[in-house]
Amino acid sequence: MAAVAPQTTGAGAGAGGDWKSTLALPPRDTRVKTEDVTATKGNNFEDYFLKRELLMGIYEKGFERPSPIQEESIPVALAGRDILARAKNGTGKTAAFCIPVLERVDASRNEIQALLLVPTRELALQTSQVCKELGRHMGVEVMVATGGTNLREDIMRLGATVHVMVATPGRILDLAQKGCAKLGAASIVVMDEADKLLSPEFQPVIEQLLGFLPPSRQVCLYSATFPVTVKAFKDRFLKKPYIINLMEELTLRGITQYYAFVEERQKVHCLNTLFNKLSINQSIIFCNSVNRVELLAKKITELGYSCFYIHAKMLQSHRNRVFHDFRNGNCRNLVSSDLFTRGIDIQAVNVVVNFDFPKNAETYLHRDRFNLYRIEQELGTEIKPIPPQIEKTLYCM
Repeated sequence: MAAVAPQTTGAGAGAGGDWKSTLALPPRDTRVKTEDVTATKGNNFEDYFLKRELLMGIYEKGFERPSPIQEESIPVALAGRDILARAKNGTGKTAAFCIPVLERVDASRNEIQALLLVPTRELALQTSQVCKELGRHMGVEVMVATGGTNLREDIMRLGATVHVMVATPGRILDLAQKGCAKLGAASIVVMDEADKLLSPEFQPVIEQLLGFLPPSRQVCLYSATFPVTVKAFKDRFLKKPYIINLMEELTLRGITQYYAFVEERQKVHCLNTLFNKLSINQSIIFCNSVNRVELLAKKITELGYSCFYIHAKMLQSHRNRVFHDFRNGNCRNLVSSDLFTRGIDIQAVNVVVNFDFPKNAETYLHRDRFNLYRIEQELGTEIKPIPPQIEKTLYCM
């Protein structure tokens, strides 16, 4: 996946801020080429003595050998230990916890045996899809429960068999408090994007939720970053966790990024130029506000390109349809607010555009340049001016 990321100062529409375009272009296949997935110990999935039906799902999904995060995580999770794991998206992190969860589920028992917590509906859908694909031969029933959907439908679904629950914290807590989701047999809880789940927005809900799980539960936390809130949670709720750290710092290894400085009024024209010059499979374009998302999507459509948009103020059913259709390749371009940034992994996307600079950026050019330098330092990467021509082998399969 490659990323083109034009980024701009966080001024509102019509402001005179300058635009930084960051074109992030990794090797042809980040899953195969980057160190995070190639620096393995040489293990095979058979080495973990997994059920034959699970191995069938793993190989049918196209996994040949475990990636580093899978090598580190799977045997420890199978042993029942708490885990604190730090790894990037796109390195096999979801399968690293789905595989041991599926291995430990007993499909003959009609009860929720595992709880997978994620911060967004979109990530819940993606995680459940991975779980279903890996467990397709196992008879394991996977359910998604998230806010913004019909509560009655969730309650009715819980009347049938559910083995693995993939949920956002607020909705599953509501179901548990109503006595609809019985979590007393959920022996393992996984928190993906744990830094977000343990932010002030979610942490009180998470702590209430843990009260519905058995005291002997296994807790596994996965994230790219572990701020102080995660450490405090670990100290309170995890029992001698096994620490996995496959990224000493946030990096963009294998990705080349470019920027361009232009006036606000020139941004759409510059984006159109990029569309004409680049070979785009699918692109995601990020904006800082709901209004800018909708306005830009309208402009892109007027330019003659197929375009969807998605943001947090849309009806959940509409968001679900947009995400599903874009993931299935029904549209080439998606304009999004930052709700779409966490954990989403769509392999056909080879161009990502940050149309707006992060919200805390200043309007003035010199501050833009300062923020660009700061990002380079924090991510350990170099962002260069965008060249007249970009070598297609950098971002085309």
